[in-house]
Amino acid sequence: MVPDRGTWQLTAGAAVAGLAFAAAAVTAAGPWDDGQRRAEREHAAAHGRTGGADHQAGGRGREEAEAPRPAPAPSAPGVLHAASAPTVPAIAPAALADALGPLLDDPGLGPMRSASVVDAATGGQLYGRDTGTAMVPASTVKIATAAAVLSATSPAHRIPTRVVATPDFRGITLVGGGDPTLDLPRMRTLADRTAKALRDRGVTTIRLTYDTSLYRGPLIHPIGAGNDNIAPVTALMVNAGRLDDSTEGPAPRSADPAGDAARAFVGLLSEHGVNTDSGPAPGKAPAKGPALAATYSAPVPVLVERMLTNSDNDLAEALARQTALATRRPASFAGAEAAVTDRLTRLKLPLTGARFADGSGLNRADRVSAALLTTLLVRAADPARPELRPVLTGLPVAGFTGTLSGRAAAGSGGLVRAKTGTLSGVDTLAGTVSSADGRLLAFAFLAGDTPSASAARPALDRLAAALLP
Repeated sequence: MVPDRGTWQLTAGAAVAGLAFAAAAVTAAGPWDDGQRRAEREHAAAHGRTGGADHQAGGRGREEAEAPRPAPAPSAPGVLHAASAPTVPAIAPAALADALGPLLDDPGLGPMRSASVVDAATGGQLYGRDTGTAMVPASTVKIATAAAVLSATSPAHRIPTRVVATPDFRGITLVGGGDPTLDLPRMRTLADRTAKALRDRGVTTIRLTYDTSLYRGPLIHPIGAGNDNIAPVTALMVNAGRLDDSTEGPAPRSADPAGDAARAFVGLLSEHGVNTDSGPAPGKAPAKGPALAATYSAPVPVLVERMLTNSDNDLAEALARQTALATRRPASFAGAEAAVTDRLTRLKLPLTGARFADGSGLNRADRVSAALLTTLLVRAADPARPELRPVLTGLPVAGFTGTLSGRAAAGSGGLVRAKTGTLSGVDTLAGTVSSADGRLLAFAFLAGDTPSASAARPALDRLAAALLP
């Protein structure tokens, strides 16, 4: 997902009428981000912007423009607030039970099912079945990862990749900061700046090392090596270690993303007449070495939206480790689990039985309840917590974006926003809809031991569509 450029905001007085109009017009006009046209958000992506207050000033150099800047403005704070104050009668829980009960009994959902539907304004339960039962969440655990990193870091926080020199400038170290979104164009810019800094000092031959020491513990996710869903979890990689031209979804992955990144950097330096007399080799950056150049990821809120929309596993693990680093814990699977748990505890969430063994949901040791997921969504809709808003704006839009682009039960296209989750025998869906009475509803449906994704996914989509007007 990408940052906002313009926002279309509804006034509080026109909130209910505006929501009704949006529901009627959305199919023709395209998907909305609770008041924001998605097309404008996509247009803003090309400019690297993160919100109304975070635009590059005229005349700034590219390197300065990439450096961390003041926090961006939160996305569309007024619309969710307006949706939280309906003036029409409340939804009848009995009617929801009549609509959802038979759908939840669909054989395609297998024998293990739980569900929660709540009013996002009040947190009041409108429908529930085994809401507190902790189940394998698959990728819906990314909602927890998102809330944790957003609560732990500044909205302006960007992940750096740096080049540090030895005191004599004869050796340089490429230092990974944990940015899986680093791509070849940004790497080329980093090499351009590094080569210029070296040539300015009369240096054309260097020793190159690369430093991945920011991350601790195992590189290989418990799902195993050689899996197309995730690369080795390392602090330095280009294009998330993908060996093809893809930018999302499964892809062949490098067994050595950090080494590949360093070798690519060598090649880019050589284009500028800077060559290596050895390496690249793993090594530690000099503790007080002069900084030559740096490149930065998009701000964390933008990374969160991208992670949720595309269900990006590599980015999810990186953001879990950013949570660990922000809370002074080791950037490892264990450190990230402790950090995410701590941040969610501070948000006063129902964590009974919960476990966050990884950030992506690929680990079957993960456990969350339907109640936890809907409470997370309620927190993200709270006007008092604008830092959590990207949890909502990053959710895929049914029939339009991300992992829901090819999924929409009849009448739900553009109106359901939800995070998907799929493992063998596990299918989940959690997100938001606006109800007939103008309320923002948060929902979570979890199913285990499902016979097949082809049977479970349509059943989940029908459950979400049943909440619509």
